[in-house]
Amino acid sequence: MPHVQSEAVAQIEYDAPSRTLFVRFTSGEWYSYFDVPPCVCAAFEAADSHGRFFQDHIRDRYAYKGPLEVSA
Repeated sequence: MPHVQSEAVAQIEYDAPSRTLFVRFTSGEWYSYFDVPPCVCAAFEAADSHGRFFQDHIRDRYAYKGPLEVSA
């Protein structure tokens, strides 16, 4: 998925088969959120404020792992 314009969120990726949402924050760190429904991901992508949506609908609602190490 493309980069997003947000003060907090830099990029959103979604793996539909595993229902895993990958979020890269403006700090550069990636986090994985598990068992996220496709409708939540679609709403996240379409949100006027990605940071606010993340805080209200994703953070503390889904199991996660991060920050992830990403090799260049």
